[in-house]
Amino acid sequence: QVQLVESGGGLVQAGWSLRLSCAASGTIFSINAMGWYRQAPGKQRELVARITGGGSTNYADSVKGRFTISRDNAKKTVYLEMNNLKPEDTAVYYCNADVVSGVDLGYLEVWGQGTLVTVSS
Repeated sequence: QVQLVESGGGLVQAGWSLRLSCAASGTIFSINAMGWYRQAPGKQRELVARITGGGSTNYADSVKGRFTISRDNAKKTVYLEMNNLKPEDTAVYYCNADVVSGVDLGYLEVWGQGTLVTVSS
């Protein structure tokens, strides 16, 4: 019964920026790592960025220096700031969270439904 809802996707020109948000809701005891993945047409889903509960981050080589992941634990929200977007960044971006359920303290991996980012040249 935990849900993630992404927002902030859209159509932008190359070189522009977007900020994605992903808010978790439901009966949650705690959230450990959160991350962003993306899937381009005809390609496998890939990790874009991930942030641990302690704030450590990891980025795909293709986005290092351009994207920044952050989180607001009070809001149960993770963000992805994307700068200098390129056409190859075009994909559906999915939010992910590792959650401890507030119902039974079980461990859950939760995915959002995705938000589309399209970068035109």
